[in-house]
Amino acid sequence: MSSNAPRKPVRDLRFFLTVPHACSYLEDREATTLFLDPQESPVPGVYDSLSLLGFRRSGRHLYRPHCDGCNACRSVRIPVDKFTPNRTQRKLQQRNQDVTVTLKPARFEPAHYALYAAYVGQRHADGDMYPPSEEQYRTFLTLNESYAQLMEMHCGDALVAVAAFDQLEHGLSAIYTFFATEPAYERRSLGTFAILKLIELAQKKQLPHLYLGYWIEECRKMRYKQTFSPLEVLDGRHWRQLILQ
Repeated sequence: MSSNAPRKPVRDLRFFLTVPHACSYLEDREATTLFLDPQESPVPGVYDSLSLLGFRRSGRHLYRPHCDGCNACRSVRIPVDKFTPNRTQRKLQQRNQDVTVTLKPARFEPAHYALYAAYVGQRHADGDMYPPSEEQYRTFLTLNESYAQLMEMHCGDALVAVAAFDQLEHGLSAIYTFFATEPAYERRSLGTFAILKLIELAQKKQLPHLYLGYWIEECRKMRYKQTFSPLEVLDGRHWRQLILQ
C-alpha cells in the first residue's frame, strides 16, 4: 500500500451505527457495530488510519465493535520482529515443511470457494455464515484492490488452506483463514500455521505488525491468538503489550 496515497482526515469521515443485534461471540449479549459510510470506499490512507484505531475490513466495509456497556472485543496485533515461536509452533513449522505457499490477488476461484464451503459446513454450521453461498463468499473475501491478497497453501496437489489478508502501510491485516478439516490434516493445525506464514511474510516485507482482528478473553474460540507472544492490544488510542493475569 503506497505511503503517497491521499489520506482523508478521520474527523472528516462519516460513520454509522447498526441497530443492536445478537453478539456472535458471547451468549446473551447484544452487539452494535460502528462502520464507515459505505459511500467511502476502503482506499489506502483512510484504511491505514482507521486500522490503527481498531477498524477491520469485511468486503468493502470498514467496521469496529461499538457496544454499549461492553468492551470485551479488543484489537490485537503481533510485533513481528519481537515474535519468537514457542515449542508447539516450531513443531508445526517442521510438520508443514512440505506445504507450498502462493500469493494471489483476492479474486474468486472455484477451488477456493469449494474449500470455504466445506470449512464453514464443518466448523460453523451453527453460525450466521451458514449456509455458505458464492455470493456471500464474493462479498466477504474478494476485492479488486491491490492491497487485498490471498495466501494459498498446497500440500502436494491438494489445496489445504487459504488466508485472506491486506497489506497496510504499517503491517499485514489477517482477514480470514479457511482450511481443510479432514482428519488427515488435523495435526498440521493449518489455521495456526497460516498465521506463522503471515508473520514470516510481514518480516520479509519489513512491515512491523500482523493484525489479528479482535480478541475476547472470555471466548474460547479466540484463545489461540494469545499463544502468539508478544501480543499488543489497543487500549483506547494506544497499543500496549498484552499481559494476561
